[in-house]
Amino acid sequence: MRLDDYLDIEANERAERRRLAEQKSYAILDHLQTFQERFDEVVQGDSIYGGVSPSIFVGRANYPRVSTGILSPVGVGDDADAATFETSAAWYDEGVSISDVFRRRTSLLNSNQSTEVERVHDAWDGFLGVQREVAIADRPVTVEIGLDGRPDLDLDPGRDDIATPTGPRARARSAELGENPHVPRPVEKTLEDDDWNAQGAMTYLYRRGFDVYDINTILSAGALGRGENRKLVPTRWSITAVDDTLGEYLRGRIRDAPSVDGVEVYRNEFLGNAFWVVLAPGQWEFELVEMKAPGSVWNPDPEAGVWLAADREGREGRTGYVEETAGAYHASRLGVLEHLESRGRQAKALVLRHVSDDYWGPCGVWQVRESVRDAFDEEGGRAETLGEAVRSVSEYLPVSLGRLRRKSTMVSGLQATLTDFGADV
Repeated sequence: MRLDDYLDIEANERAERRRLAEQKSYAILDHLQTFQERFDEVVQGDSIYGGVSPSIFVGRANYPRVSTGILSPVGVGDDADAATFETSAAWYDEGVSISDVFRRRTSLLNSNQSTEVERVHDAWDGFLGVQREVAIADRPVTVEIGLDGRPDLDLDPGRDDIATPTGPRARARSAELGENPHVPRPVEKTLEDDDWNAQGAMTYLYRRGFDVYDINTILSAGALGRGENRKLVPTRWSITAVDDTLGEYLRGRIRDAPSVDGVEVYRNEFLGNAFWVVLAPGQWEFELVEMKAPGSVWNPDPEAGVWLAADREGREGRTGYVEETAGAYHASRLGVLEHLESRGRQAKALVLRHVSDDYWGPCGVWQVRESVRDAFDEEGGRAETLGEAVRSVSEYLPVSLGRLRRKSTMVSGLQATLTDFGADV
């Protein structure tokens, strides 16, 4: 499909999506108000809570002594319903809204204890043991948790609470399994091999069909790595670690692959985020440029103007920390590499992310990963040159091509025309 035809179709569809978009919803505040009532209905005497747990959470505050918890949706009675509360690619397929994400996350009771992250490789008893069993199981697990007091609820949430949706927390005295969890054989294999480093174990699981969501939970629980080196990994760190590790694996897979034979443009939009992915002939190169609109969650000042961030890598990858785009960099890079590896090709890849003011609350980098993955599910547009593609796409961006050129290393290398340096937006 010619690029002009592709852009016309996308413009029409985007206008319709804007017309149908839901208004920003703060109904989540009412949802939080009702949590205590639902908790009182299901809690048993002596503060014993029994429920179905689909996942775990490891905090990063006060590292290396962190809060480590078992997550359980309150008032949910079976495995199928509990599974919908666990972050996964299914949320994208379902088409959840930002409000849906907030409601699910704030419905999860985080029963937690304070724990040192190290010396947990043999932690199969007590609270840590139950947490690990939940993490490595392939379906939600019935647990019984003894709570030390009532859940910690903020019943007068303000802007900061809306910006960081987390469920109520309760200190746990004890935890017991209500059933024998089913653990997939490949996971058992990684647990049994004390000489397998974490990166190798992650790649092994990925090659056997485990998605990043399964792997980062197992890593977070301290169940991957060499023997006594195994440790709890804060959930936020484990997500980026898995995306980065698997991205490096896939980059190695395409290192000697032939290049794509033309310039391709793909687009996707989800939860107030628009993604443009441009692939061009050449050796592997990747750049993510983020444009965050005033009034969006990470740029809340409506008078601030569009905020730009960018990070990149060349054929040999990165050696330093991703400074400006953080977890979104590794999540979007993984989506691009998965597509190229499936085709047996390599390319120069430019991802442009426009965060609009419809993105009023953070949903996590899963939506970046799934949006980029899904962008390739439809036929894209084709352009004669990378310069033509970028100039055409720039007409749909909230900044001028000149400003984009000054921020993006990949775009700055393109031949410029005087019209590229119009008034900045």
